Amino acid sequence: MTDSIISPPSETDTEQFDALETKMPVIAIIGRPNVGKSTLFNRLIGKRRAITDPTPGVTRDPIPERWLLGNHPVTLIDSGGVKLDKEGMDGLVAEKSLGLLEISDAILFMMDCTEVTPEDRELLAYLRPYTEKIVLVVNKIDDPTRNDLLWEYYSYGYQRVIGISAAHGLGIEELEDMLLGMLDMVSLEEAPEEPESVKIAILGKPNTGKSTLTNLLVGKDVSIVSDIAGTTRDVVRGAFTYKGSEFSVLDTAGIRRKSKVDEDVEYYSVNRAIKTIDEADVVLLMIDSVEGLSDQDKKIAQLIVRRGKGIVLVLNKIDLLSGIGNQIDAIKDRIRFLFPILAFAPITAISAIKGQEIGKLLDTVWGVWKQLNKRVDTSVLNTAIKDWSDTYQPPRGSQGHYKVYYGTQISANPVKFLIFVNRMKDFPTIYVQYLKNCIRRDLGFTQIPIEIDQRERRRNPSLNERPKKMPVSDTASRSATPRKSTGGKAVAKVKRNKPGNKAAMGKSMERTAKQIRNTNSKKRG
Repeated sequence: MTDSIISPPSETDTEQFDALETKMPVIAIIGRPNVGKSTLFNRLIGKRRAITDPTPGVTRDPIPERWLLGNHPVTLIDSGGVKLDKEGMDGLVAEKSLGLLEISDAILFMMDCTEVTPEDRELLAYLRPYTEKIVLVVNKIDDPTRNDLLWEYYSYGYQRVIGISAAHGLGIEELEDMLLGMLDMVSLEEAPEEPESVKIAILGKPNTGKSTLTNLLVGKDVSIVSDIAGTTRDVVRGAFTYKGSEFSVLDTAGIRRKSKVDEDVEYYSVNRAIKTIDEADVVLLMIDSVEGLSDQDKKIAQLIVRRGKGIVLVLNKIDLLSGIGNQIDAIKDRIRFLFPILAFAPITAISAIKGQEIGKLLDTVWGVWKQLNKRVDTSVLNTAIKDWSDTYQPPRGSQGHYKVYYGTQISANPVKFLIFVNRMKDFPTIYVQYLKNCIRRDLGFTQIPIEIDQRERRRNPSLNERPKKMPVSDTASRSATPRKSTGGKAVAKVKRNKPGNKAAMGKSMERTAKQIRNTNSKKRG
């Protein structure tokens, strides 16, 4: 049965999505393979979002990204290369790319200054109806000897022609000024803040239904769905609204074991997929309910927990199960048994292709996001720590009992706590785990990973350090020397002779005695 809240996209849903998407100006980059579309895309947004590789056809799905054009937020979309061959995967890619022409406010049609191919000529003819919003971008003019090649492209009849070098950044400012003029915009001094949304990343092995779920949530086919493993390469973004809250979703490439990754493109795809963990608030780990949890799923989950992100285990393809009673519960119990480190993570069972239980999944995501952003008052935490310590005291070490004095929450999303103890060395990890369980149970962090750091409490030395004891000999000599009564007058201390002065005093006495003897002998003579 299809979920009543989230249903498969219809024509009405697609129209509403288009209307919502066009609130922000859309700029699409179109062209045949290997003209530098992804290089220009990365140059404009200022980060390496799209995979760039000499291999033709690397980009498949359209990649939208928020770009500040003169501090105006716009949606910049990198598209797959359009080929003459419209069969199989190439046909799906071309259909996706050409579908951007209608919704775009400006189109950057890219060509290579070194050659004009039959695919370029086909696109020149296909883009004639969109001349008013096209900028003909001639790429790879990175040498003064190539400047004259630009004039040949004015013969194609486009009123806006500009030469750039996407790799070296030449001509980028002129391109931005041209786009500002096309969109009737004036550069702003400050950029508006990006609206807050719940960021979801979908990770998992290949062919677990990640792109199918993304398209269902967004209400539009933003990701190409295919039975071919590795169809998705770049990170595909989408947005949707659920129960009045804004969500953004990141569809990623399937993550295989390193030993099976033998292509550079797949290597970059996997790296970008892993990096989306840092961008997301909640990660949906897609698991094939028929195959069950694998070792690769465990490794992906460890990466998510290590970064302190929320995680929801999503059992997809429940429509393919045999229908035996309590089969889903048995799968969940097996996951809990095989991976106890994720005992806190919620598990939901869905069918992305049929839209089953999607509302329950989004409610779970919302609950995890709320816990990630929750903060606990220090007074409440310290009261709880006292109660937990009274119930179960820290064990004793070689130097006495360990103690937890107090604690505080130092961050949310990820959730981190700091506790002050009497000794950090060999502080029992079992007690830290005990505190984590207590925090989850009593303070409302039941579905997210939490981290606890320790720090030794430092006291003021003047209050805690005892004065040094005097040597016994000095104490005895001082106590044996009687003190003289001075009647309240200040008396200078007797200056002690240094050990080296004794020899000098002896020599002085000998000289005096010698002088006296000499004087007496003279008187006698």
